[in-house]
Amino acid sequence: MFHFLLLLLLFILQISHFTSEKTTTITSSSSTKNNLVYTSCTNASYPKICIRTLSSYSTIKTPKDLAKASLNVSISRANKASKFLKNLKVKSKREKGAIVDCIEQISDSIYDLRKALFELKHLHKGYGFKFQINNLETWVSGALTYDDTCLDGFKEIDGNVRYDVKRKISNVVKVTSNALYLINQLDRSG
Repeated sequence: MFHFLLLLLLFILQISHFTSEKTTTITSSSSTKNNLVYTSCTNASYPKICIRTLSSYSTIKTPKDLAKASLNVSISRANKASKFLKNLKVKSKREKGAIVDCIEQISDSIYDLRKALFELKHLHKGYGFKFQINNLETWVSGALTYDDTCLDGFKEIDGNVRYDVKRKISNVVKVTSNALYLINQLDRSG
């Protein structure tokens, strides 16, 4: 009987130790939820990517800062994808043509994202705010269209080239989609 009580006591101590560790984890998780990045990204198209790509920015203090950072991430990823495409070794004329077209589409996407970033830097509440937000949404939506058009060029191409391009461009689409979401949130808060 004594051994049984001793085992029971040890078991209860184990559970209380586990529960206190779990409570600590939950508490630190709760404080993370108050973070602007986390709360803003929760409903984004790709929340995990949103949180991962934006949580390292120390300059984010407002939703506008968050939207600017997301556009910077999109531009950076699009530039990397363009560089990747330019260095991609292809075998057929069809692949080469699709790559050339895709590089042009990504270039147009980057141009629209830069226009959006410039507009966002000059965004102000009051008269003209809605017009500026509409411009931002148009340019970022345009960038997404260019990215999708790039991918469309590879529908008839099989193999590794198609897979590699789709992987790179899909990444650009995801971060750009998140940027559009965060810009849309500015409109709702303004």
